[in-house]
Amino acid sequence: MINEATLRQVMATVLQVPEESIGPNASMDNVATWDSLRHMNLILALEEEFGTSIPDEDAANLTSYALLKVVLEELLSET
Repeated sequence: MINEATLRQVMATVLQVPEESIGPNASMDNVATWDSLRHMNLILALEEEFGTSIPDEDAANLTSYALLKVVLEELLSET
């Protein structure tokens, strides 16, 4: 199980939004600052924070908090 507070904090920092605006429904569709460049930076920041590597074929599709959480939990349970 990942630390959701850490996930929210990293997302808020990279996306430059208040941490309280990052919740289960946060996605590229409803976070105005979440563009393609910040998305790449977000993936890199999450990999560094959680000490894992997100496969490139998954990274492009991880466009919501919920998807990021699920994939990170799967990757971390494999280690």
